[in-house]
Amino acid sequence: MKTKFTVSILAAMIAASCATTNVPDTTTASATAPETLSLAETNTSAVAETGELTIKQIMADQEWVARSPESAYWMLDGSGVIYQQERAGSVLSDWYHLPLDEDDAHPIPAERLHNYAYEDAIYNDDRSLVAYTFEGNIFVRDVETDEVRQLTRDEASQSQLNFLNDGRLSYRQGNDFYVVDPRSGMTQQVVALATRDKPEAVAEPKDFVAREQIELIEFVQKERQDRQARADQQAELARVNDSLAPQPFYLGNNKQIVAASLSPAGDKVLVAISDPQSWRDDGDIMPNYVAEDGRVKAESVRRRVADAEPVEHQLLLLDLATGEQTPFTYNTLPGWNEDVLAEVKAENYAAQGKEYESKEAPRPITLMQDWGWQEGAIRWSETGENAIVMLEAWDNKDRWIASIDFAGKQLVNQHRLHDDAWINYTHNEFGFLPDSEDKIWFQSEEDGYAHLYTKELGGKQQQLTQGKFVTESPTVNGQAESIYYTANVSHPGIYELYRVNYQTGESEQITDLDGMVQSYDVSPANDKVVLTYSSALQPPELYVQLLAEGATAERVTHTATEKFNSFDWSVPEIVPVPSSHVDEPIYTRVYYPENYDPNRAEKYPAVVFIHGAGYLQNAHAGWSNYQREFMFHTFLNRQGYVVLDLDYRGSKGYGRDWRTAIYRNMGWPEVEDLVDVVEWAGENTNVDTDRMGTYGGSYGGFLTFMALFNEPGLFKAGAALRPVSDWAHYNTGYTSNILNLPDDDPIAYRRSSPIYFTEGLEDALLINSPMVDDNVFFQDSVRLVQRLIEHEKEDFETAIFPVEPHGFRQPSSWLDEYRRIFELFEENLK
Repeated sequence: MKTKFTVSILAAMIAASCATTNVPDTTTASATAPETLSLAETNTSAVAETGELTIKQIMADQEWVARSPESAYWMLDGSGVIYQQERAGSVLSDWYHLPLDEDDAHPIPAERLHNYAYEDAIYNDDRSLVAYTFEGNIFVRDVETDEVRQLTRDEASQSQLNFLNDGRLSYRQGNDFYVVDPRSGMTQQVVALATRDKPEAVAEPKDFVAREQIELIEFVQKERQDRQARADQQAELARVNDSLAPQPFYLGNNKQIVAASLSPAGDKVLVAISDPQSWRDDGDIMPNYVAEDGRVKAESVRRRVADAEPVEHQLLLLDLATGEQTPFTYNTLPGWNEDVLAEVKAENYAAQGKEYESKEAPRPITLMQDWGWQEGAIRWSETGENAIVMLEAWDNKDRWIASIDFAGKQLVNQHRLHDDAWINYTHNEFGFLPDSEDKIWFQSEEDGYAHLYTKELGGKQQQLTQGKFVTESPTVNGQAESIYYTANVSHPGIYELYRVNYQTGESEQITDLDGMVQSYDVSPANDKVVLTYSSALQPPELYVQLLAEGATAERVTHTATEKFNSFDWSVPEIVPVPSSHVDEPIYTRVYYPENYDPNRAEKYPAVVFIHGAGYLQNAHAGWSNYQREFMFHTFLNRQGYVVLDLDYRGSKGYGRDWRTAIYRNMGWPEVEDLVDVVEWAGENTNVDTDRMGTYGGSYGGFLTFMALFNEPGLFKAGAALRPVSDWAHYNTGYTSNILNLPDDDPIAYRRSSPIYFTEGLEDALLINSPMVDDNVFFQDSVRLVQRLIEHEKEDFETAIFPVEPHGFRQPSSWLDEYRRIFELFEENLK
């Protein structure tokens, strides 16, 4: 018999104990059967009487729910917290200061905001100065005196701030690097990058006529001599006179700068270049039928994966003292020329009656593009003595961390992560450890879960965390010799804050809130932390906790409205539904109607919600990214429906194997999981499996198609919102990971795209499509509807939304969409 345990939704409100405990780095998930997680409300006084809940109320501007705090960070002295909050009745946001010794926050006046915009500030070596940018300009603040000095004031945008070893501050402006003395304000350009060939004062004649012209005409000879003399004089002046700006590094014609990073020593630059890349072609347009001028406007949209071409980045080392450019090759990386797609290509060739001959060849390699990064793929040690880069293969099968051998002028592999499916596009954080020139830290999924590692350059790596959980949002803190991170150690749906000592490997649990710690910021003195925390019934709020043994988190903001709190929202249970295909369960939120009777003679109708994004977790103990859907599920409960919301295979939070189960096979493992959840509901929740419906948007719309087309009868009705119908028309960054490229793997695209299975539709289908969707094109729905017409299908409807992008903006559109979804269920499931 499975044990139920209760998680407090408002744990901090009732001052639940969250004593700091030690968690050994060998922590693993329990070997016993997974438990049902009941997210029951324990603080009943926080919820008022049940009121009338309507779809119109749910879909209204979400300000009525909460204006949750965002982007919270500490005052430099740790006396208070700064955060952003949406302005009432506006699309704008304001910044607030909340002193810890006061109950209420106050807005920061616009005229003073530049004094406090140091969310991403950097410190100098002795932590006496912090530098940051505000609206593209650079500011430096003295930590002791609080004096703020503005160093730039112009229309140019400065970025990549870094304190150099000599105390000066470097920054990037366009393709150039500058250094400025933060005390005097003296500014010097140190690097200029030019994407053109080096100009020649006197060029060699290009043909017979030019050669004869120079030979015959004395005027031409004199002009060439004079130009060369002036050029030689200028070059000599630049060489011997430090007051002049440096000569540019000429990177070649028809090149594009991908990334550039200046060493903390100020003596070298690492730069990556490529052939010019465009995010679209001339034919990549989308008609907008409701433009301001009353005409049809052709909007530019991104390229389709079917049109993608391989990209290669060339990595260069620029020596500022000598002007030397050193290109690096990738042939020192293990696997740089492997034919990793040999089996895939052989299968596709065989399907065409051809034979594929595998051969080794250089693979296109680029800097790693992690979707959550801010710092980029080039990292320097604190003094600039060493540097590392993270690289990835264009085919998505390999990721390397390589150090730079400056003397040998080559890359040295430090870590290779290979995946026969694809390397994750998140969980790739890395860098040098503080006060170390030769020891790095990084995340890797090599043992099946995203964990933290350290490694001495050229030495063995050490795994800091391990177990059946994933680490998120790691940040290195040199003061504590620790890496802070969030993780779902105790349950896949509960994320707490932890830290691991990168010297000893000892892990420590910081919070015990039984919900979701969504973000955090450790104070400058390393004595407390501000958390953005949510629970299933509570939108994100700020909590503060001391970093001391026995400390508890205290809630410091209350932004949920009285209106929102006046409703008795359904409390979901997170149930580990057994899978008939893999050993791990399918974690599913289950919402029951009020006064649910498991023995009622008339079984309940049910609705299955399918989350979008594919790689996203929704069956967790925190506030859902789908807050309208969460509220809609309470509405459905009140109409007598049981609602289920599953994290199908491919979802985030469950490790590498769960993530990659859909490789070359999108839509099939997930539908198998839908079948298991439907069958479980029929056996365990008094649900009538002949009266079940489903709905979902984006990836959820795609899976709605796949379920209705390939498992007719599983659902009597389904609503596909902004759905993908043909993956060859989706973007490259997401799709090529999972399905390779269409020209390499047409089998995977045909197997995974609903448009090839439309003939299987037997049940009621509603297609809701925004027309100015630059993510999933409206064309996806148009082409699929044409297929349904050609198959002479009758039981489908299409609703279009002329002014909406992928994420709806107008409450009226949300209302129209969900009224249609509800009517679909009422007509077909009752």
